[in-house]
Amino acid sequence: MKKHLYLILGLLQVFVAIGALPAGYAMITDPTGISLGMTTNMLAGSHFQNFLVPGIFLFTVNGLFHLLAGILSIMKKKFTWLFGIALGFALMVWITVQVLSVNMSSFLQPLFFIIGIIEIILGLMIRKQELKISA
Repeated sequence: MKKHLYLILGLLQVFVAIGALPAGYAMITDPTGISLGMTTNMLAGSHFQNFLVPGIFLFTVNGLFHLLAGILSIMKKKFTWLFGIALGFALMVWITVQVLSVNMSSFLQPLFFIIGIIEIILGLMIRKQELKISA
């Protein structure tokens, strides 16, 4: 069971990264959002004037960090559980801020929020397994 938890967590993390890296890159290189079919009007009432800062967060945390964590999870490295919990929480915060900033606009928002919850649960399950083994 333990090996499957690492694999499932790793695949979820890579899945998040695959979506976040190109979208984050597009937001960084075109902060107007036009290349993604968005406009800065979507950000009216938020703390952001363009998509640069959200793009940097998306590319780095939900992209690069999730990719690295996914690789480490698949390799069954120590402290994978910690990355699962931290990045699951970060993903949930990202989605919450997104919904508060631009409203609920896609089925992907609740999907990725649920993925964040699953990352946390898998991280806790892996930690529990690791504690049993070391005891």
